[in-house]
Amino acid sequence: MLTETAIQIDNLSKRYLVGHRAGGRERYTTLRDGIAREASNFTRKARDAFRGRQIVQGDEIEEFWALKDVSFEVGLGEAVGIIGRNGAGKSTLLKILSRITEPTVGRVGLRGRVASLLEVGTGFHPELTGRENIFLNGAILGMTRREIRNKFDEIVAFAGVEKFLDTPVKHYSSGMYVRLAFAVAAHLDPEILVVDEVLAVGDAEFQARCLGKMRDVASRQGRTVLFVSHNMGAVAQLTSRSVVLSQGRIDFIGPSPEAIAHYLHGQGKREAVEYDVRSAKRQWEGTGEARIMSLRFDRPAAVFAFGKPLEFLIRVRTEQPIGRIRISMTVFAADGAVIGSAFGPELDGMAAGEEREFAARLPLGGLVAGSYFCAVAIGRGTEHSSPVEYDVVNDTLFFEVTPKQTEMGATVKWDPGWGRLSFPDFSVVAV
Repeated sequence: MLTETAIQIDNLSKRYLVGHRAGGRERYTTLRDGIAREASNFTRKARDAFRGRQIVQGDEIEEFWALKDVSFEVGLGEAVGIIGRNGAGKSTLLKILSRITEPTVGRVGLRGRVASLLEVGTGFHPELTGRENIFLNGAILGMTRREIRNKFDEIVAFAGVEKFLDTPVKHYSSGMYVRLAFAVAAHLDPEILVVDEVLAVGDAEFQARCLGKMRDVASRQGRTVLFVSHNMGAVAQLTSRSVVLSQGRIDFIGPSPEAIAHYLHGQGKREAVEYDVRSAKRQWEGTGEARIMSLRFDRPAAVFAFGKPLEFLIRVRTEQPIGRIRISMTVFAADGAVIGSAFGPELDGMAAGEEREFAARLPLGGLVAGSYFCAVAIGRGTEHSSPVEYDVVNDTLFFEVTPKQTEMGATVKWDPGWGRLSFPDFSVVAV
């Protein structure tokens, strides 16, 4: 590896074996068929275990390549973004770089110590206090006790958990968890900092502090940062270069503004009007009392005229009885900037195992021409009464707004510097 290279990735591929149960497609199964199937599965699993192979549940085995022939380099002190749709292979790549899983093919060369923040509370023991977990997590990251002690006060101050330092972390909120986890990873001077989309758990003020800390780590301290996010604004702000992944392969690599444009162009050109989100990765898991099954536009293309409402259908399935249900959503611009959020009214609940479709309608007002996407949530409560989320799906419902037209049919030009909303009811009165 060259001295100026921090990360060298050569022809990296990762294969998973996925099991399927054949009985799900059969009309009926006899006892003899069941015994024969289980005997065959037991023999196969025993053979795989003896040979050190992955043990897979199911009657039929399918190969799935989460990554395929991925190659690129990251220089010392460089901040690089990893962007792509859900299921593109971003998290798998970071897990290999963090040595959580091994690649099937290819090699990774790392120069220096790696600190990874991939999931909320990774490396934390719920029964231990915040103080104890700082030392435990630091040791997992390869730090000495002296190093941890020297940085201890900075970690605690950054995380803002002084009052709860001697409280078991099982009583922490998800926001407290991620604040402490990020503070440990960022303050213990790793040569390489790997951050997945976990900062979304924190509030806006903490996210800004985290981005500032990562900029400081990359630019002032000369550390290497790999940053995965769906927030294109954060990617553009933090990174100088980005890698776009699509279906496990590199779709584009280059300066972050160009990579973001490439990614958003590909998203905007999608003609999908229906999104099966049952297996989509969740940034927020929610309580799980109900799940979003699908989202769809009831039209041939996800294109809406200026001033017309955004209308879509959402299918929900309950895992247990729920007394009330509320649908909410946030609209994002193509670069990830938040446009606004909307909370629907609470509706009557659903029985366990019930599946129901709801129609949602959001007036877009003066939203100007451009590309947008949404995050959609189901839960209970309102924005004024501590809402609880059952399920949240991000990076979905991509749509276009067409330009405003005059009465004569001419298109009204809207300068991007004027913002994304127009206010037609603005008036001025002389006094």
